[in-house]
Amino acid sequence: MPLEKRAPLEKSVFAEKDTLAKTPKKKTLPIFERTICWLDIYFSGKAPDFTPPLHMQTTPFRKAVWEIMLGIPFGKTMTYGEIAEKIAKQKGLAKMSAQAVGGAVGHNSISLIIPCHRVVGTNGSLTGYAGGIEKKLRLLTLEKADISSFFVPKSAQPRASKSSKGVAL
Repeated sequence: MPLEKRAPLEKSVFAEKDTLAKTPKKKTLPIFERTICWLDIYFSGKAPDFTPPLHMQTTPFRKAVWEIMLGIPFGKTMTYGEIAEKIAKQKGLAKMSAQAVGGAVGHNSISLIIPCHRVVGTNGSLTGYAGGIEKKLRLLTLEKADISSFFVPKSAQPRASKSSKGVAL
């Protein structure tokens, strides 16, 4: 169609003259609203009394580990070994590998809501947080967890640091 025969843009697209002046309404999905609310409560230093809706697409083993992590109370910790014992009991096994649990913890892509920062080594080692040990410590401190018996393993410390016992923030 020749350009001169087309309806002017103003008439065809913007029937109302003040269309551009109107402020668009922000549309937020309910899941985002719930998650934002959860994060606001969490970062105020309080334990949220709900979990945003989660759709965990993963293996049955990882899902079982993540569900146990969801049950770790705010301000508390659990060891990889303790999670392994719970999984073994659920599956009717004599033993489960803490390393396998560590692998499942490491595949958690919702690492704040599914609280992998609350999982520590059996010996008190603060290991295995994708966000870094410093962030793990900050989250545990925000939750007022007792971190006095934990330590940062030498492999996770900055090269300039000499002490591996005790946690300093």
